Amino acid sequence: MEYVFATAVLLLAYFVRGLSGFGSGLVAVPLLALAFPLTWVVPFMLLMDFTASAILGRANRHLVRWQELMPLAPGSVVGVVFGASLLLTLDRQVLLTSLGLLVMLFSLRNLLDLHGGRPISRLWALPASFVGGTVSALFGTGGPPYVIYLSHRLRDKSAFRATTSVLFLLEGGLRGAVFVASGLIQPRVLLGYALALPLMALGLWAGSRVHLGLDNSQMTRVIGGLLLVSSAALLWKAAH
Repeated sequence: MEYVFATAVLLLAYFVRGLSGFGSGLVAVPLLALAFPLTWVVPFMLLMDFTASAILGRANRHLVRWQELMPLAPGSVVGVVFGASLLLTLDRQVLLTSLGLLVMLFSLRNLLDLHGGRPISRLWALPASFVGGTVSALFGTGGPPYVIYLSHRLRDKSAFRATTSVLFLLEGGLRGAVFVASGLIQPRVLLGYALALPLMALGLWAGSRVHLGLDNSQMTRVIGGLLLVSSAALLWKAAH
């Protein structure tokens, strides 16, 4: 039953990723952690998301806004190294609760269309990328800080999806190097990754088909809904 459950979770997670360009870890990590150890789930989802980012980024590389990625690099590097060093030792409840409440606030802004039309300042790139890198290394679900920032910088849905895919590819590569050095990528993680690749491919294909039918305002609401669900998942995980 655990593997049937994992199959359903992964199909849903990568449907969401194909639709929006993010969210697979936000869906999969809290649910998979119900049946499998977090020290297996986080490196497993790292490999899965790295592959998904490579697929989506390559297919849409002409839409990537590279100028939006550069300000995120320094904070991401520091955050990933910091988060990986705390993966097995940190009391995570306060961090998860704070992040969950912050993500919920911004999800409601998207759903209620309360944010203005002007892009936010690039000065927000540093705190967003540091928090995103730290939380992604700790929990494999660091997408919301990046998504909150980029969704207030990029209004075109396809450019947003392409840019977030490349961002998560680069950040995932950095996390992978840190995890390999830390001994977290073990043979059982690699076995699970190999078995799960067809599920990822099917979910991405289905999500990408739906993505083509959405306009920018619908995509904004989808992002808000995904952030709201992810905030609830983070708060649930903090409580448990």
